[in-house]
Amino acid sequence: MTESPAESTTPAAPGRTACGIDIGGSGVKGAIVDLADGSLVGERVRIDTPQPATPDAVAATVAEVVKQLGWDGAVGITMPAVVTGGIARTAANIDDSWIGTDTVALFSAALGGVQVTVLNDADAAGLAEDKYGAGKDAAGVVILLTFGTGIGSAVLTDGVLVPNTEFGHLVVDGKEAEHRAASSVKEREDMSYKHWAKEVTRVLTHIEDLLWPDLFVAGGGISKKSDKWIPLLTNRTPIVPAALLNTAGIVGAAMAADSAARGSAQAQILASANS
Repeated sequence: MTESPAESTTPAAPGRTACGIDIGGSGVKGAIVDLADGSLVGERVRIDTPQPATPDAVAATVAEVVKQLGWDGAVGITMPAVVTGGIARTAANIDDSWIGTDTVALFSAALGGVQVTVLNDADAAGLAEDKYGAGKDAAGVVILLTFGTGIGSAVLTDGVLVPNTEFGHLVVDGKEAEHRAASSVKEREDMSYKHWAKEVTRVLTHIEDLLWPDLFVAGGGISKKSDKWIPLLTNRTPIVPAALLNTAGIVGAAMAADSAARGSAQAQILASANS
């Protein structure tokens, strides 16, 4: 995970690497990450997410990805779930049997007892974008929003994550934010970019009024077409497209593993999510 404000200006030592695994509804992806710049070392490994995506089946898949990477140290793992106290509290695009599962114990056992850090997938992407991507030069409060089937969120203050925010479920003018402005809503209702951008603006303005961020970072697949809709937004806070795209979750997971191994300030903040 990102380092404390005092540490965040210090680049990673040359050659320092970590392993990140990103669990999604369709694939389990992993890579070794160079922490100096957030780049991947070697090829990314991807294995289809087992169906049904039960805890034991996914844990076995994660172990196979790590094996193919040839990694034997601490591992960071993202999940499409809220994780507190090491327990998965929600399950999105994975089997409902994850709810109540001790994710840290599960993955650590599957990986032979190595240190494991588990975090929400949007949080991991936010960590990576804040340190290496679209938010790397921004001070203050940076909010990542991923626009996809729903809306994921991550909030960072000077590089330090506030874990497990769920802004997709904020009620905006009587409707949940993700039911108003997820990219899936645009597709399902065949909205124009102009129409959809008005809905996104309503959501962003609501968040602005609560937190007064300094920057929004827009992620999700639709961020690749940011030129078609970001200029149409009328909220007051600057918003930029995510830069790391498909690697953000892996990179953020690797950062989490490295922070936990070093006992950084960020690791202490997230300790409640893993112990």
